[in-house]
Amino acid sequence: TYWRFLTRATLGLIRVAYTDRERFIVLLFRPLVLLSFQAPEYEMDAERGIVRWRIEKGILVSRAGRGGNGYLEIDVRRIPGEREGRAGVHVEVEVANFYPAIASGIGRWAYANTQSRIHVIVTHAFLRSLARLDFATSKVGRWVTSSDGSEMPSPSPARRA
Repeated sequence: TYWRFLTRATLGLIRVAYTDRERFIVLLFRPLVLLSFQAPEYEMDAERGIVRWRIEKGILVSRAGRGGNGYLEIDVRRIPGEREGRAGVHVEVEVANFYPAIASGIGRWAYANTQSRIHVIVTHAFLRSLARLDFATSKVGRWVTSSDGSEMPSPSPARRA
């Protein structure tokens, strides 16, 4: 849902490409890779779900920030509802250990007043959009379940792209 929102918010200028092992945020098409991420890592239980994408490389990443030490993480926690059968959620988005190329080349001021602000604006808009409950269907299908709730095999690699 986040990746679809990013594409919509940028009017299709920024897109996400998928492989089995990576996600690429591209400007229009590859090879203009702004950011690439390793395959997502998941932590889930009945009350909380976390998905983390480790930042691999890209035009927006400085040399010091490459290799998976930085990450984008979305953390969703269930909040018990006041009415039976209802629950709320608390969603946090974090970017950690990200070393932007612009900050190492032009300076921290330029980063703080461009890329950082854009990220905050887009993230706040994404979080507000979650209230519409318009969730995207997974492109990869890692957590696909059948109508009876049993887990189904993931789609073949050809369908994941």
